[in-house]
Amino acid sequence: MKKKAYPIVWRWHLFAGIIIAPFLIFLAVTGALYLFKADIEEYIYKDYYYVEDGGDKLPASDLAFTAEGYAGGGDVVRYRPGEDANRSVEVGISQEDGTSLTVFINPYNRQVLGMIDDDKRPMAILELLHGELKMGTFGDRIVELVACWTIIMIISGLFLWYPRAKEKIKGVFTLRLKKPGRLRRRDLHAVPAFWLSGGLLFFLFSGLLWTGFWGNGVQSLVTASGAGYPPSIWVGPAPESDTLTEDIADVSWVAEKLPVQNSDADSGFKQVSIDDVLETINTLDVDPNYDVFYPSSKEGVFTLSVFPDQASNEATIHIDQYTADVIADYRYDNYGILGKVMATMITIHKGHEFGLLNQALGLLICLGLIFMVITGFYLWWKRKPQNNSGAPKAVSILEYKRILIVLIILGLIFPLVGISLLVVFLLDRFILRRFETLRKWLNY
Repeated sequence: MKKKAYPIVWRWHLFAGIIIAPFLIFLAVTGALYLFKADIEEYIYKDYYYVEDGGDKLPASDLAFTAEGYAGGGDVVRYRPGEDANRSVEVGISQEDGTSLTVFINPYNRQVLGMIDDDKRPMAILELLHGELKMGTFGDRIVELVACWTIIMIISGLFLWYPRAKEKIKGVFTLRLKKPGRLRRRDLHAVPAFWLSGGLLFFLFSGLLWTGFWGNGVQSLVTASGAGYPPSIWVGPAPESDTLTEDIADVSWVAEKLPVQNSDADSGFKQVSIDDVLETINTLDVDPNYDVFYPSSKEGVFTLSVFPDQASNEATIHIDQYTADVIADYRYDNYGILGKVMATMITIHKGHEFGLLNQALGLLICLGLIFMVITGFYLWWKRKPQNNSGAPKAVSILEYKRILIVLIILGLIFPLVGISLLVVFLLDRFILRRFETLRKWLNY
């Protein structure tokens, strides 16, 4: 079976690799940089972030009013009190033209330390580049498709790597650096790829959780499977609401689909101040590294969101805007088993869960991926004949029923892969075969 299937697997592995190679290098570079987001931003904004402990802090409402005035108007939409006595307060301002600003204030003397446009933060731009190529939904789908095909590349690569006959350990698990050119080039690609395959698969699957198509599907399945939101997180009945937490605040992945119980706009009360909200929060045992998002309507809620380095400290809390009472309190301990696993996968993917060790392992995976792409391309380029791809001769996939079944299964698990396979089939059937030069280069 392996001997018969080897050429067609190699052919798919080769052409898929050529197509997605540039995307993989781009995603690996941006991902490696994003692992150190917190460190980079602490350096860039160090003059904005840190203050000297000055004793008692001024009221949050006073600081929010100062920030609003400094920004020249707009609505206060976010308040971050800071995790310790040496951290400045952040106030998020949304202006009429849609600009999102963050004002940094010394909480002891009301001094404005600086203001930035959130959309122009280097790491915010990097995040958009890494997640969607800064191309919106279309870019998100491209990144998802590349990630899915990379998983297929790893599976096919392991198939090609697995020895067809009994071999010495060198060339399978260790490098044969003293061998002649082709064997050495092959080992430089295949052996590191084997050792990195587990970590790379983990980063690919955890990254897919953020994608707009596959990731949203997984979120819906997690909730529908009963691993969603237990009734105990709400004070009162669970809401029947079309508003989701991701619509009103930046929260952890597991809480994005949490339905929002509205505040009672007919209660006759006025909206409480941010001081009252913080007073309520101070009675709760939450990680101090949190943000409070303001209500966006008369029925809206204040939302506390904290997703710090460790997933176990995540919390999403909704607070009534008229009474400052807690409406819903959703913590890591409330997550179902799937939610806990996925929340932890995400913090590892971001380089947070295990600190510097996590960042180092993530960086190793990113650099290893770049090395794999470069050595794979070099291996192909050195062995291919002139004016030809050097791929094994094309054969009908129908002759390889097991491989066809595997592709169908992968197409069902990853729908964008299924669509791309259909597109490739149509291109192959109606376009590529019509051009003699392409037929020769593709070895039809």
